[in-house]
Amino acid sequence: MLGGIGKTPAIVALTLYALLPIIRSTYTALKQIDSGQKEAALALGMRKKQVLLYVELPQALPVIISGVRVATVICVGIATIAAAIGGGGLGVFIFRGIATVNNIVILAGAIPSAIIALIADWGIGYLEKILSKPQFSRRSWQKIRLLLLSLLAFLVLIFWQQATNTSPMITIGSKNFTEQVILGEILAQQIESSGVFQVKRQFNLGGTFICHEAVKAGKIDGYVEYSGTALTAILKQQPLKDPKQTQGLVKQAYREKFGLAVFPSLGFENTFAIVIRGEDARKYNLKTISDAAVYTPNWRAAFGYEFITREDGLPGLSQTYNLAFAESPQSMELGLIYRALADKQVDLVAGNSTDGLIKVLDLYILTDDRKYFPPYDAVVIFHQETLDKYPQLTTIINRLNGAITATEMQELNYLVDNQLQSVESAVREFIRVKNF
Repeated sequence: MLGGIGKTPAIVALTLYALLPIIRSTYTALKQIDSGQKEAALALGMRKKQVLLYVELPQALPVIISGVRVATVICVGIATIAAAIGGGGLGVFIFRGIATVNNIVILAGAIPSAIIALIADWGIGYLEKILSKPQFSRRSWQKIRLLLLSLLAFLVLIFWQQATNTSPMITIGSKNFTEQVILGEILAQQIESSGVFQVKRQFNLGGTFICHEAVKAGKIDGYVEYSGTALTAILKQQPLKDPKQTQGLVKQAYREKFGLAVFPSLGFENTFAIVIRGEDARKYNLKTISDAAVYTPNWRAAFGYEFITREDGLPGLSQTYNLAFAESPQSMELGLIYRALADKQVDLVAGNSTDGLIKVLDLYILTDDRKYFPPYDAVVIFHQETLDKYPQLTTIINRLNGAITATEMQELNYLVDNQLQSVESAVREFIRVKNF
């Protein structure tokens, strides 16, 4: 129940997190009840259950509800993190805003979250005030009961509408950066255009390993991966220089080990890119990573969380180019890395070669002159059981083979990151023009 992605593990985790303040406040409130009152109630002939219901709980109620208020406000804030495992919610806006360096989108998630927390706090406080009144009547209980029944009926209606839809549901996932969300949306719209399937989107899932475990476990049906990432990060193999050899090895290993199908390349490669400011590249005439290695002992660096630990990331790169930095590299989200570099908080970062922000922020990609990074062709990964169940999916997905160039991918990233176009509209127009 706690594993996997989606709303269920998020709800379970939040529930467990909320238990401490509620249990603590309940225990404290009950311990503070005057023992004389309990003894008097017992002397009047009440049973222990009646003492709890009619003597202890009414007096403890304000403190108990204060614990519920604290737990509710905390959970509203923490719930935004659920977006990282496909739990949805306002956290999706926050993560998208971070990924695209867009404060407006961040606030679109943060401000409603704060408002919801305030409303929840006020609502529970109002309920506490009502329940604490000595004249609390049966009619008041009936109002509360009616409200709860109305809410339950609304939820039942929603679930009933979903259950009566007979179209097959295909779940598409993505990692947590702009290009991945765009590719996930391309795959989703391509499948929807058949008119046969519905598509559930589970985007911004956090990273390579979350997406891999999700598709392997059947929590999602497919997502877009990069061949070099699959080879080194998932299969733990040494990098290969030949793109076709890399794809062939990944395809065979994924089928045999995981029961996953690997489709041909979408047509472009998105390799890791070592990026510096354009002004530094011009000032020191830097073209390659080897050129920059002379200056890195005086530079600060920042990398994504995965890049720092992956076999094809920082450890091997530092060894290949003998890189050293003025201080330990910082770890941060990819969307923040480019802004930190442009604002001169750091001097060198690792990004993605097709990112639109590189051009926008006047950044420069250093050439990998020692050919350290393996090929990173974008490929669709799909659960084989899903393809066996719906054979027409293979035909639909194969229409994307070789359909996207690196220039087109960079342009799509630019439209979303810089022009603030929505992913859905950018992809819809792209598919219309390409006519897959």
